[in-house]
Amino acid sequence: MNTLSYGLLSMLSQASFSGYDLMLKTQPFWPAKHSQIYPLLASLEREEYVRFEHVAQSERPDKKVYSLTDKGKQALREWLQQPAADPVTRDELMLKAYCLSYTDPDGASRLFAERLEYYRRKLRRHEATSCRFREEGDFPADGSAPPFDSPRFGSYVLLEKALRTARLNIEWTEWALALIANSR
Repeated sequence: MNTLSYGLLSMLSQASFSGYDLMLKTQPFWPAKHSQIYPLLASLEREEYVRFEHVAQSERPDKKVYSLTDKGKQALREWLQQPAADPVTRDELMLKAYCLSYTDPDGASRLFAERLEYYRRKLRRHEATSCRFREEGDFPADGSAPPFDSPRFGSYVLLEKALRTARLNIEWTEWALALIANSR
């Protein structure tokens, strides 16, 4: 199985989802299109890692809602014991930052100011998600982590990484903007 297959099993470890819902759920971790998700789901179903239930819809075509089988849970457990691959980062701003001397300070400032606003919006979204999870009881209200054996423990760890990354990116972008401003 490839990494995206395990990613789908990972999403299904929390709840049952349609193929479309799985595509949306995987986006923050692993951008994938319908053309990748649906063939993998068919393969996972043939191999008995997942099963599906037909759900009738009145205004739309019927949909398949997938859930994890015991074989899928076991595959997930085995995959979790393997080391994770090195992370992949693709960020156009990093390429542009490498050759900033080919633009003027105003152009460089615009690039970083736009990215700063992006990071601030991202931080606000993550903070809102954190508040919602606490209000809904998914995370403890006192700010602590859910217990390790809670299905929400992994979500908590990932959301905390997202919050810390957004804050660090804001700090770095503000630093770069100050450096550009001081170079004038």
